Amino acid sequence: MKSVTVVGSGIIGLTTAIALQENGFNVTLIAKERFEKTLSSKVGAIWFPFEIQPIEKTNHWATLSYERYKLDLINTNGVSFIPFLTAYTNTSNTEWTTRLPEGTVRKALPSELPSGINKAYISIVPLAEPLLYLPYLFEKFTRNGGVFQQKEITSLHELASLNTLVVNCTGLGAKALCNDTDLHPMRGQILRCKKMNVSSFAESTQKNALSYIINRSTDCVIGGTDYENDWNTNIEASDTTLILNRIKAIGLSDSSPEILEEIVGLRPRRSHVRFEFDSEFKNVFHNYGHGGAGFTVAWGCAIELAELFSLKSSF
Repeated sequence: MKSVTVVGSGIIGLTTAIALQENGFNVTLIAKERFEKTLSSKVGAIWFPFEIQPIEKTNHWATLSYERYKLDLINTNGVSFIPFLTAYTNTSNTEWTTRLPEGTVRKALPSELPSGINKAYISIVPLAEPLLYLPYLFEKFTRNGGVFQQKEITSLHELASLNTLVVNCTGLGAKALCNDTDLHPMRGQILRCKKMNVSSFAESTQKNALSYIINRSTDCVIGGTDYENDWNTNIEASDTTLILNRIKAIGLSDSSPEILEEIVGLRPRRSHVRFEFDSEFKNVFHNYGHGGAGFTVAWGCAIELAELFSLKSSF
């Protein structure tokens, strides 16, 4: 059987590993930390193309992912489809709305717009709750015969020596691993709160003014921040206040959210997703730099990558 090693156990690494298994590969998954410790475990995980380039490829990957999430609609794995209001302007990427199934997206009525939002779409999109979905994926990977090894890879040379085919899904870790000067953190601070009786939405049209609520099955995630080149992983009280003030200004609820947890994560931001074979180590394929849209495009990237590997291994 054809063999591949995937490095990284976040949403990108797990979906890549499973897609390769489904295409007939024997897959080993190696990561510095298990999925519970990755950025993927911290996020709201709504399907929304946020801070990711290039747009054309993003929309394609997001569409493939949307269809794949339909196949994962299982009561116990955290996947559901929910209404989501997304603000937009004349310069926003709205092409993704044309790729959604008929009847699942429309322009919001003026009466449905939160305060300060002038235009928005309401669409039915996937939500994949990380604390349920990531364990589901990991169990599926191991049930399919996958092997996990907890190990830190410190160089491209070491990465390339792991197997005849290797996929680099190390997210922000690829900055040091690949000496990637384009890759940088986009710091996000969020609040995990008790579930609120409000609509899920995102206002991301203005830089440094990100605001959103994602209602999940037992809680909600309120955000957030989008600070470029910020490596700070500490909880900042000033950011918590900022997030709460923005939510209050939106006017969706008269009551203050009941905070359960404050969380910081560093999104792997790049001018464009690195989705290519390495120019020097020809057996290494890079799949990282998905910004704030990892759950949105993960399956799409994984499906395309697995098909590419199947073609390559047939020669």
